[in-house]
Amino acid sequence: MSKLSARERVLEQLAGRPVDRPTCYSGMGNATTAGLEKLGLRFAEVHGDPAKMAALAASSVELFGYEAAVAPFDLCVEAEALGCRMNTYESLDALLYPTIKEKAIKSQEEISRFAVPSDLRQRGRIPIIREALRQLRAGVGREAAVGTYLLGPFTLAGQLMELDQLFMLSLGERELIRGLLRKLTPVVVELAEDFLQAGADFITIREMGAASDILSPRAFQDLVQPLLQEIASRISGPKILHICGQTDKIVEMMAGCGYDALSVEQKNDVSATRTKIGSGPLVFGNLDAFNLLVKGSPGQVREAVQAALDAGVDSIWPGCDIWPEAKLENLQAMVETTNSEGAGRWHRNGHPSAALAGGG
Repeated sequence: MSKLSARERVLEQLAGRPVDRPTCYSGMGNATTAGLEKLGLRFAEVHGDPAKMAALAASSVELFGYEAAVAPFDLCVEAEALGCRMNTYESLDALLYPTIKEKAIKSQEEISRFAVPSDLRQRGRIPIIREALRQLRAGVGREAAVGTYLLGPFTLAGQLMELDQLFMLSLGERELIRGLLRKLTPVVVELAEDFLQAGADFITIREMGAASDILSPRAFQDLVQPLLQEIASRISGPKILHICGQTDKIVEMMAGCGYDALSVEQKNDVSATRTKIGSGPLVFGNLDAFNLLVKGSPGQVREAVQAALDAGVDSIWPGCDIWPEAKLENLQAMVETTNSEGAGRWHRNGHPSAALAGGG
């Protein structure tokens, strides 16, 4: 097999075709302090400026060899477009992510009245994300993949209204919540297609609020899984489903949602996951984004990468967004270990992708 570029390797793997080694990237936020310092930027200024957003996303490819650049960096883009009021901390130098300061849905009575704006793609920062993706595709995207992410309907509902109310009503007023989630499902599809057309090579759907240490497996199956299946069936490009937290109890249901890959974190037993779901979909993970990449050492990172590869992952991913304070030497060790040892460990452990790649 001829040497693949990073972009080719990511997209060939997501398409289920043979690749020469495991990939190493993320479909989630990849902003780092090292990238901000290199560019001379404050974190607060990148969220509303497409050129600065694209430059910071590209820095993860340039500084430590990630095989994909991802924008945006926060979890409030869709909520803002749907009517939440934001605090972006623009006047502060501190490294703070944008947060929601006023919910779009403030009472139970407002849930059934909630309506998705007809001009969704022009609201909030949606045009900024679109332009950042265009710039990434024209720049670093010639060699590396370009990714973006959207919240799944349940997690997005938890941005629009108070989380405790969402969980309470999911138990006692499930049809009311189901109605809201059905309104939000087309939002995810519409924005996914918009971002793919703008230049994204793949989409990660992040349904963090549905982990089984938060939502019961039965509620996941009844309330969340059908909508994730609908989203997967309607998105035209490569798609990854990410759920952090405890996913061992729902991973077979996740595999049945129709995504090209599943992204899991360190709470997931990857060996057991691989046994449960067989050779597909792909499994990405499962490095601890804080205790390992921020607080650990390069040696510990190398050991964790080796363990994840031995357990059967197809791609080394942090379990969630990179903490900006992650040590550059740890991020470099993550990529370098994947590149130097990944293919060999695939072959030694009889990984399905090694057979696809022709062995040896």
